[in-house]
Amino acid sequence: MTTPNTDIKTLVRRLEKRHQKKQAATALVAGTAVLGLTVLIAPLFMKEEAAQIVEAPAQVLPVDGPDAYADFSLEGKAAIVYDLTTGEVLYERNARSQLPLASLTKLLTVYAAANALQPGSTVTMTESALSAEGESGFGAGESFAFADLARLTLVSSSNDAAAAIAEAAATKQALSGKNMLAGAAAAAGLSQTYALNGTGLDESLSISGGYGSAYDVAKLSGALLEKAPEIAHASVRPSISIQSLEGVNHALPNTNPDIVHIPNVLLSKTGFTDLAGGNLAVVYDAGIGHPVAVVVLGSSREGRFRDVERLISRTQSHFAGIAH
Repeated sequence: MTTPNTDIKTLVRRLEKRHQKKQAATALVAGTAVLGLTVLIAPLFMKEEAAQIVEAPAQVLPVDGPDAYADFSLEGKAAIVYDLTTGEVLYERNARSQLPLASLTKLLTVYAAANALQPGSTVTMTESALSAEGESGFGAGESFAFADLARLTLVSSSNDAAAAIAEAAATKQALSGKNMLAGAAAAAGLSQTYALNGTGLDESLSISGGYGSAYDVAKLSGALLEKAPEIAHASVRPSISIQSLEGVNHALPNTNPDIVHIPNVLLSKTGFTDLAGGNLAVVYDAGIGHPVAVVVLGSSREGRFRDVERLISRTQSHFAGIAH
């Protein structure tokens, strides 16, 4: 026989068991729901995270290579090795200093004329053009196709030819020679370059015919190669022969006798006056389609060739990752 207290205890235990079962069932349902959401949502987060990993750009760390130009001695007052492909200055010494250009001014003259004249435009030898210092064998009234005379100008550094080209281009644009050259320098972004004449010959014992920096000459060389590649490429020939429209042949040697020893050379121009000293600008291909400009200003007549040759050698070492 049970007592009232026993019945109450039994009832409480039954109620507790029912409550525990209900909690377990609720927990089971909730857990199942959470698991289901996890199964559905987790792949979405994984996909998004994976996408972020794939799309994130690779981090490129700068690597300091060996200095191929270490302990480099230079006879010239200023110099630059300028990568025309990347715009990087690989080596420089007083590269922004404004110095006399001598016949490197002819690069500007030909560049300016290429903006005004067609390759077949007629350029005539005037008396004023023939009055320039130096003798190239031209006669007054003799005429040439611009492209032919421009090639000869760069190869032989003919003052007569440069003066005639400057006159023809200035007349075509209805400008003075100085303004025509100034406009071309500005268009090419040459902030340190200006010319008083188209030849680069000294105007007096203290005033040069053209001024600029090694940096500007490097940029100008690249601009001429891009503007008039056939004319620029002719500058690397050991000699040149052209014919006037009157049928007279003119043959002259290159003023850079070492041009044949420069590998993959694309452009060459010499310059020398009493004020400037020895100048030389060369562009060569350091790889497939990778032009590099090497410019030396204020060296000696022979030192300019040595300076450029050694700079090219160091530049080749630079690209090969060889230190000096």
